[in-house]
Amino acid sequence: MVNEIAGIKTPDSQLAKDAADILREHGNDLLWNHSNRVYYFGAEFAQKENQKHEPELLYVSALFHDLGLTEKYMSDDLRFEVDGANAARQFLETYDLPENTVQLVWDAIALHTTPGVAEHKQAEVALLFHGVGLDVMGDRFEEFPAEKRNEILDAFPRNDFKQEIIPAFYEDFKHKPETTFGNMKEDVIKHFRPDYENNNFCQCILHSPWSE
Repeated sequence: MVNEIAGIKTPDSQLAKDAADILREHGNDLLWNHSNRVYYFGAEFAQKENQKHEPELLYVSALFHDLGLTEKYMSDDLRFEVDGANAARQFLETYDLPENTVQLVWDAIALHTTPGVAEHKQAEVALLFHGVGLDVMGDRFEEFPAEKRNEILDAFPRNDFKQEIIPAFYEDFKHKPETTFGNMKEDVIKHFRPDYENNNFCQCILHSPWSE
């Protein structure tokens, strides 16, 4: 593991190393590079905004945030974000950490695709959200120092990330498209299946079992 990139230290505790080993074992280069970029992007935002946070927890959150896309941790009926959060919970509980610490990481992962909520929670949750947003959609791109951005990309290259990440999402939840109801990942289903129709919130209200 690299000790420091772009002036940001890499957590080197046994917990951090074990988390990295899990992603290496069950993920692929796409998820490895993306997840690491997310950590360094989030950590840089923390430095820039002087946000107090626990780097080890941000690191684990970043490494596990897309683990629900892997065959090992993919469920039949849960959102992939929840699959990753559950994997992190199972992992962290083996270290006898306080429940509020475990819950913080769970929330960060489960909410990383939930704009309007994640950025208003604890620092680790918000920083993961912003790191993901920058790497996936280029959110706050101009705010990020170009020199540091390039150093992070040298260590963890994108390698056609734009073209590869959408199919990677689809492969995870094409068998459970209903889990994308009410969240941005429904756009991924429609990208490959334009005629797919999920539940409609208004129809759910109008056809509820209430008598009036």
